[in-house]
Amino acid sequence: MSRPAPETRIGVVGAGLMGAEIALVFALGGMHVLLHDRDATALENALTRLGALLDRGVSRGLYTADQRATALDRVRPASDLASFGDRDLVTEAVFESLEVKGEVLAALDKACPEACVIASNTSTLPISTLGAALSPERRPRFLGTHYFSPVSRMLLVEVVPAFETSPETAAWTTSILESIGKQPIAVKDVTGFAVNRMLHAMLIEAVRLVEEGVATPEDLDAACRLGLGHPIGPFALMDNVTSGLCLQVQEILRESHGERFRPPALLKQRVAAGYSGGRGKPGWLGKA
Repeated sequence: MSRPAPETRIGVVGAGLMGAEIALVFALGGMHVLLHDRDATALENALTRLGALLDRGVSRGLYTADQRATALDRVRPASDLASFGDRDLVTEAVFESLEVKGEVLAALDKACPEACVIASNTSTLPISTLGAALSPERRPRFLGTHYFSPVSRMLLVEVVPAFETSPETAAWTTSILESIGKQPIAVKDVTGFAVNRMLHAMLIEAVRLVEEGVATPEDLDAACRLGLGHPIGPFALMDNVTSGLCLQVQEILRESHGERFRPPALLKQRVAAGYSGGRGKPGWLGKA
């Protein structure tokens, strides 16, 4: 684990919004990245999105044209996991399902070299439970790295050691994240970790206030921005990440932590009716 950060070889599995931007921030940090997705079209679309994101960054003065070109050149598509045989750090960023993530982690365990660190970008699932999919020999080099959306702008990463994660693995991963401009914090391996437990307690109460007719989503968003100093209100946030995902997370939290995380009936009703938000879809504040 002594390889200098700029020479670290990175792999990312899952070319969705999170996985693609995780690949991008490592590329912007000077590292060469392999991005894999079992859906070739999703992989192609992810690279197109990254180009558009960098274009917007250039227009806003965040990156130079040379930085844009260099970063895109550092992200290469990988058609299969056999390409990961020389990676130093691989991040799994697939669908938030224990079964799906377990299958990917087991495949990575076989494809990656012995010294490779494997990380899971789960937002709620216990890291030690996910680690059961790995061989006993790999578990000391496995941990959670929970990024926040949009990864290209949000600095925080929760670093979550599993039961068997070695201190050296946690320290090395923290150092790599710091080298690409992230601000990692150490969090105990519990369902939902730290940030999501605080966040969803607030989201649940915000929806209850609407259910009770205390205030509108628009006014509650204004209250959080102007009264609490939040950059975005809870309803705008739910529209961005989708209420469907929020509902899924709250159900996982309720199973582990009890009734305080019971999803509000109004949230369930809106998701079932198709008002989940997301790009171009109706949410709490109209179409996102």
